[in-house]
Amino acid sequence: MAGVVHFEIPADNQERANSFYQGAFGWTLTAMPEMDYTIAITTPSDGETGMPSAPGAINGALFPRTEELKTPIITVDVEDIDAALAQIESAGGSVAKAKVAVRGMGFFAYFKDTEGNTLGLWQNDTSAGS
Repeated sequence: MAGVVHFEIPADNQERANSFYQGAFGWTLTAMPEMDYTIAITTPSDGETGMPSAPGAINGALFPRTEELKTPIITVDVEDIDAALAQIESAGGSVAKAKVAVRGMGFFAYFKDTEGNTLGLWQNDTSAGS
């Protein structure tokens, strides 16, 4: 069974959004300027990997809102993004963004379900020792 492993929150003003989530919930936010992305640590996590310590807990990120990505996104972990995208299309969904590599970590893609919601997929890069 594929589990939910990450969330993403779009923002019109990342500085304002970061301030809100840090103030409202005490999240630890770390900017990744090269990706225009802010990692959000929301739960006790392993200091080395950033992975949540508690079963079922997830961390996430904030990113600039775009015309295509307007609403929060939940991300599902899969073993093979290409196979998952084929299965999604077979089930009536569509590919919103094809597989993209995140160097040394894995791959992501976005898809639309049959209700028009955009969700994400994540595949760990097992060749990177993940």
